[in-house]
Amino acid sequence: MAATRFDDWNDIEGLLRIPRIAGLVAGPGGRVVAQIQQATDDLARTRSALWELDPDGAAEPERLTRSSEGESSPRFAPDGSLLFASSRPDPTGEHDDDAAAIWRLPQRGEAHVVASAPGGLQLVAVADDGTMLATTQVLAGGSLADDAERRDARAAAKRTAIWHTGMPIRYWDHELGDQSTRLVLVSPQGELRELTPGADVVALTNASADLARDGATAVTTWTKRARGGETRTGIAAIDVRTRRRRTLLSATAAHGWSSPRLSPDGTRVAVTRVTTSTPTDTSYDFLELHPLDGGDPIAVDVGDLTVGSYAWVDDARLVVAGDLRSRGAVLLVDAATGRVRTLVDDAPYASLAPAHDGRSVLALRSDLASPPSPVRIPLAGAGRVQATPIPAPGAVGALPGHLEWVEADVEGVTVGGWLCTPASASSTAPAPVMLWIHGGPHGSYNAWSWRWNPWLAVARGWAVLLPDPAMSTGYGHAGLNRGWPRRPDVVWHECETLLDHVLRRRTLDASRTALLGASFGGFMTNWIAGHSDRFGAIVTHAGLWALDQQHTTTDAAAHKVRVHGHPDDLPEWYRAYSPHHSASAITTPMLVTHGNRDYRVPVSEALRLWWDLVSGWWGTPGTMPHRFLQLTDEHHWVLRPSNAVTWNETVLAFCAQHVLGGDPIPDALPW
Repeated sequence: MAATRFDDWNDIEGLLRIPRIAGLVAGPGGRVVAQIQQATDDLARTRSALWELDPDGAAEPERLTRSSEGESSPRFAPDGSLLFASSRPDPTGEHDDDAAAIWRLPQRGEAHVVASAPGGLQLVAVADDGTMLATTQVLAGGSLADDAERRDARAAAKRTAIWHTGMPIRYWDHELGDQSTRLVLVSPQGELRELTPGADVVALTNASADLARDGATAVTTWTKRARGGETRTGIAAIDVRTRRRRTLLSATAAHGWSSPRLSPDGTRVAVTRVTTSTPTDTSYDFLELHPLDGGDPIAVDVGDLTVGSYAWVDDARLVVAGDLRSRGAVLLVDAATGRVRTLVDDAPYASLAPAHDGRSVLALRSDLASPPSPVRIPLAGAGRVQATPIPAPGAVGALPGHLEWVEADVEGVTVGGWLCTPASASSTAPAPVMLWIHGGPHGSYNAWSWRWNPWLAVARGWAVLLPDPAMSTGYGHAGLNRGWPRRPDVVWHECETLLDHVLRRRTLDASRTALLGASFGGFMTNWIAGHSDRFGAIVTHAGLWALDQQHTTTDAAAHKVRVHGHPDDLPEWYRAYSPHHSASAITTPMLVTHGNRDYRVPVSEALRLWWDLVSGWWGTPGTMPHRFLQLTDEHHWVLRPSNAVTWNETVLAFCAQHVLGGDPIPDALPW
């Protein structure tokens, strides 16, 4: 492995090369395995490898797998061997396609293929007898039995067309409709048995599923199409022996369900009830525990926590993690009563992995000052506990500045955010300031980001303010709904008030400011550009521009139209809040960045914004200050490391040029 520690904040490429821990799994005997991603030498992509970590910190981390294709979805088998998914070549030559197969790495010996399928296999869960639950893809209208033949015929005929019969047809960065997701059982010997034959192209798209420890029952989300382009997602229970599927929890127009997790004894399922968003209320999540026999459920009161994930420790206890007040928390739930105990509440935690002995839970801890790193959280006791770090690759050295929490009163509402300030800032040399507005809008600036990392700007002398305004997660349902439905004037008022509050400091320069945002944050920057000229530069990534266009072309069109209606029905709302109506008022230099493969905010938003900016500039072409960085093989996020280098260099140079008086960016980018 290349560099495992990062110290030079002027080295953007160096930051993108350090290892990133993406997940944890706990196994028998106290074993812990991490999935760790790292950029390839040419920065063309990231790939994953599996590493063994010592939870006691006595031994150095040990890399377990090596391949150019990478490994993912690790799970422990009952015998202590490690199962994972990979499209690496099979040394025996028996499985020679490029689809991901399930592999087994014994405690001694080399990894070998357990099972493969034409549409690939991804591990979901493992039962006590070694039976595995996995997902695969089959061509629409077919089955696992005839999938290889149908794929060969389609490839030979050079056919790529997709026949659509309803919505949805896209998701984030890929097409839907040509394949159907199926659940399959994989025996320890590698035999495949389709568990959901006949599932259509919608039923298991992005499904969340689980398998009971005794292997008798599987639960899964099950989605059906409804009128008006909508879908409804309920929970199905499947008898593994007979493959009989029954509806466990029905979806209605008012709510659906997500993320089922079976208790170890297979008698209860933890699940999230998700209310349907409307013009007056956003969607709200409710964590519930439901008996599989149809008895009364237990509602778990998590307070203001926005639930992110949960896992069963044993039949009596559940751990829950999520966002809480611009930080995060892990809760321990008594499954019999629903009573909640807070274990830690200092930061967001993810990838919950209860230890086999039931005495602790492993997790990834992150905050704005440190990337995700593994910790062990003890479960004993009655109050809060201390998480213990577990040594792992990917450490970050000293930060180039200071991090502090700031707050301002906005008409009786306390709005807070994180302020990153360079060490060089002083009253005689005040720092220029960037205001970053997060996406979502249901999100929080509470965790480390490899894509939007404020410390790269801080190292170049900028202070960065990261507010959690209206509709941020971790502030209860009232916080999620404040400013709904996605009102940019409410969010801007709260962000600007907090910005003005911190700009009273003599160490910050109110005359030199920049505004940045992505996704919903990009929508915000686009809207603010037409309503304020206080910034010297604006950067908008994957931002919504013309809502009449975006709401019906996004992959989430049903949600957008349900909440916001059509322009003909609500002309005043669209005129007030669609940024394109204020295009002629924009005077601030704008950098537009967008990925061509973005289906959540289609690139047509950037194309229309760019046309409005260019055609609306009445000076000579050579004096136009706006620029467009088109990322032709990216989607909503900038994932290719080489493109991330270009994006960061361009953003920082554009802000430096227009706010700090730096050199103009050449017509041919030097990075």
